[in-house]
Amino acid sequence: MIAVHKIALAPNNRQRELFVKSAGVARFSYNWGLDRWKALYTAGGKPSEAALRRELNALKKDGFPWMLEVTKCAPQQAIKNLGTAFVRFFSGLGNFSQHKKPQFKKKGQHDSFRADNGPTTIGADAVLVEDKRVKVPKIGWVRMRERVRFRGQIKSLIISLHAGRWYASISVDTQDLLLPTAENQGVVGVDLGSHALATLSSGDSSSWQKVLAPKPYKASALRLKRAQRSLSRKVKGSLNRRKAKWRVQKLHARIGHLREESLHQLSHQLTKRFNVIAIEDLNVKGMMKNHCLAGTIADLGFYELRRQLQYKGSRRGVQIVVADRWFPSSKLCSVCGHKYDGLTLSQRSWTCPSCATTHDRDVNAAQNLRRYAILQQAAQEDSALQAIDDKTRSASDIHSEAGPSFQVQLTAGSSSVAACGEFSSGRKRKPTVKLGSVKQEFNSKSTISRFASV
Repeated sequence: MIAVHKIALAPNNRQRELFVKSAGVARFSYNWGLDRWKALYTAGGKPSEAALRRELNALKKDGFPWMLEVTKCAPQQAIKNLGTAFVRFFSGLGNFSQHKKPQFKKKGQHDSFRADNGPTTIGADAVLVEDKRVKVPKIGWVRMRERVRFRGQIKSLIISLHAGRWYASISVDTQDLLLPTAENQGVVGVDLGSHALATLSSGDSSSWQKVLAPKPYKASALRLKRAQRSLSRKVKGSLNRRKAKWRVQKLHARIGHLREESLHQLSHQLTKRFNVIAIEDLNVKGMMKNHCLAGTIADLGFYELRRQLQYKGSRRGVQIVVADRWFPSSKLCSVCGHKYDGLTLSQRSWTCPSCATTHDRDVNAAQNLRRYAILQQAAQEDSALQAIDDKTRSASDIHSEAGPSFQVQLTAGSSSVAACGEFSSGRKRKPTVKLGSVKQEFNSKSTISRFASV
């Protein structure tokens, strides 16, 4: 399995210069390939990335000798990326939002280049990693801020520039992705909100916890405003404008890093403690259309938290239960199951008209999500037991027609059940198998009406 680890680099001045040259070669190759692709397509030809790579290799020795100063992977991989971009574009004509037409790249925007080991052995790899340093072709050993977490064969390396800092994205073919199993503290319901990032409920009405959101964008709004105002007053093309632009970029990068760190800490604690986590299927795209809440929603990172929970849960063996988008987690009374349709978004607490219980909006939603996960688990167990029961009956019917006597061993959970039957006078005897331990937890009542009994 391929795992990628992104690490900040600490290059010297010579290495920074070579990074800039390599990124420039990759950008030039991409733009050159895009121009040639359009020209061939207009002339009625069928361009391909393999043909463009061969053409560039034939031209660069005499036409572009400065390309030889960097690794050959930089221009070649840029042409490959161009071919992949066109494949995605032509395969997704019905959805232009995801597969946009390839555009020319600009200097200073997403500068990066790639070095690939290819189908080589470990001893002949061009990209090597030792402790806190990485070997880049044509550049040499570059210091890293931390070690690579995954052990295995290095497949590729992507060097990218972000907010004035160089990063290395190292792809490793590894089998060390599994993490220690969760502590099995039961089922937890996680309600996401704007006031508190997450409200956790792991038991009764007293077992809840609110995790406040750092909201880094809101905290740095004033600093960001001043930096952007200073940038707008600088002369275009001047060194001072470039420095002011770097300050704005670094501030945006800091905001993103703070948000990612808080989400990583929360997702790590949840997947480490609980073996079942229940969350909501939020319509984040629709929520972003509300201009009063768009800034806050974007600052929280709901989708990123869900993504982290899913991939970290798969590594720890944790089940992630996603409630239906239309499940009324906030409007449903966690005590009696009454649905209060009059609840508005501005109400942070409400009293149930049926049982007169006063609920905190977020805590009540977290409790309902927890019960939702418990009912989903019960439904899955019932389905599995029903499948075992159906298999038992079908096996009994088959063997009752096959001969005078038979004996079948069936396993239900940890116990074995023996089934015996006979065939006589052309009549089928009813199988004597009964799974006495199997109980149907679900009845004809709705899910909402049974919440209070969970």
